Amino acid sequence: MKAIRCKSFGPPSNLVLEEIPSLSAGPKEVVVTVKACSLNFPDTLIIQGLYQFKPELPFTPGSDIAGVVKEVGSDVTHLKVGQAVVGFAPYGGLAEEVALPAKVCFPKPHQMDFPTAASFLMVYGTSYHGLKDRAHLQKGETLLVLGASGGVGLAAVTLGKLMGAKVIAAASTNEKLTLCKAHGADETINYTKEDLKQRAKELTQG
Repeated sequence: MKAIRCKSFGPPSNLVLEEIPSLSAGPKEVVVTVKACSLNFPDTLIIQGLYQFKPELPFTPGSDIAGVVKEVGSDVTHLKVGQAVVGFAPYGGLAEEVALPAKVCFPKPHQMDFPTAASFLMVYGTSYHGLKDRAHLQKGETLLVLGASGGVGLAAVTLGKLMGAKVIAAASTNEKLTLCKAHGADETINYTKEDLKQRAKELTQG
């Protein structure tokens, strides 16, 4: 199968496309035929050796994937061959196949296409954990999202609205803020043209 390979830590220009052996599933794993793999900030760190763990070289980068189950391990009962899924792995996604622990692989919602599904887990998982588990965001509270036009930021804007908060989106251009408005932001701050702290005080009545 074809895979993008990191053979030495460095910039994306160091990556190479290679043929590597096809994969087989361990007892608690599934092998997924990859239809889409998203790129996230940790992916840029891991290929430079700057992430919190360093895979043994060479390795295949890519974490969030969407695809179709090709093989299931002997202990896996909740997934079946031919099922469309989304999954998360520390690395391995930028390939035609990836082997994943079955516990981090889930049925793909029917209404999501593969690219959308592959873009979902890390950004929405990160935002949900931050807003729900850490901040304990409550209905009626105000949420200020910095860098609101990025993946995690847009997810936070959307989830903040769903959780009943007033959402203020801050970004660096009016075009980005228009996107934030489309995702539900109540108010916006262009922090290249406005004083962030002062404008936030104004929008929250001090």
